[in-house]
Amino acid sequence: MSKVLIIGAGGVGNVVTRKCVSNPEIFSEIMLASRTLEKCEKIATDIGSNRVKTAKVDADNLGELVFLIDKFNPKLVINVALPYQDLTIMEACLKTKTHYLDTANYEPKDEAKFEYKWQWAYHDKFKNAGILALLGCGFDPGVTGVFTAYASKHYFDKMHYLDIVDCNAGDHGKFFATNFNPEINIREITQNGRYWENGKWIETKPMEIHKPIEYPGIGKKESYLLYHEELESLVKNFPEIRRARFWMTFGESYLTALNVLQEVGMTSIKPVKFKGIDIIPLEFLKSILPEPSNLGEGYKGQTSIGCQIRGIKDGKERTYYIWNNCEHEKAYNDSKAQAVSFTTGVPAMIGSMMILSGKWNGKGVYNVEQFDPDPFMKELPKYGLPWHEQIDQPLPVEK
Repeated sequence: MSKVLIIGAGGVGNVVTRKCVSNPEIFSEIMLASRTLEKCEKIATDIGSNRVKTAKVDADNLGELVFLIDKFNPKLVINVALPYQDLTIMEACLKTKTHYLDTANYEPKDEAKFEYKWQWAYHDKFKNAGILALLGCGFDPGVTGVFTAYASKHYFDKMHYLDIVDCNAGDHGKFFATNFNPEINIREITQNGRYWENGKWIETKPMEIHKPIEYPGIGKKESYLLYHEELESLVKNFPEIRRARFWMTFGESYLTALNVLQEVGMTSIKPVKFKGIDIIPLEFLKSILPEPSNLGEGYKGQTSIGCQIRGIKDGKERTYYIWNNCEHEKAYNDSKAQAVSFTTGVPAMIGSMMILSGKWNGKGVYNVEQFDPDPFMKELPKYGLPWHEQIDQPLPVEK
């Protein structure tokens, strides 16, 4: 049994907290901390457990973080705050010699660019401190990496082609809303796409490459090639991969609205003057868009996220498709969250279980696919994320 500190009280923080509470054998005491204490208190009150404490902390302030970690003395910090804050929280974990876990990699606030180099650079520091930092333990990244490691362990001698496919076929009834932090979401999808092929990155224009892909239980949905962070770690940790791509679905009305917002400059991260004050248009846009954590009630439909892999086993070509479908309504009934928050929060809790139980251990900075996937895969269905697989069948992405 161990104490855990969760930083971030949005939709994902809510799910992580609830799932930690449901597992008292691992999580003896939980603290939920955020810049906005009221959000933490609302979640804690709704859960109604005396094992959940709350605190106010500015995740950009190293001193505040170190003070809180020293005071509460957790064995692990679960970072579900903003990606801009990853390095500050990692620094606080180093100073206090506390294990670290996050769900999204660092990106600088003044540049829409996300990659692992900044966090991987901390490997020796964490190793020398005798602690573990586990990066990208949500769904994508996260479960997609575990799925890939599971495929490699059980089904392939060599994996040559990897396609990660992400579909949200849900309807929240809003004209325009994002399923996680609007600022991060819009920065992610408006930058150039990238995919890995034959030992190098191929760059594409935003939304340039797209095609319909069949998703289990959903049907065909137009899917767009994006760059996503787990591609970077997967091609590093499985160097035999010849091509790795990431696909995501977007509705026509969403893309239309996004294009208009881009054209009028509302997605810009460069400061503009408004009544003598510098403001960031994207930050202002975020402030008036629906809060992702409030989208759950009434959200209908489901998500489908998985990995489609082609490679070699025993000298013969093999295909493998592994995926999870998650219903928004079931996610809300379980954790008062929509499926995107649910599918991120549950794996973060399971990854924390892996660390605290000693099933995943190491000193330094690691990605999820570097550990044994089997114990993680065993826990997914128990906490609401059942997975399915097809072996040696045509891959939908290649049709």
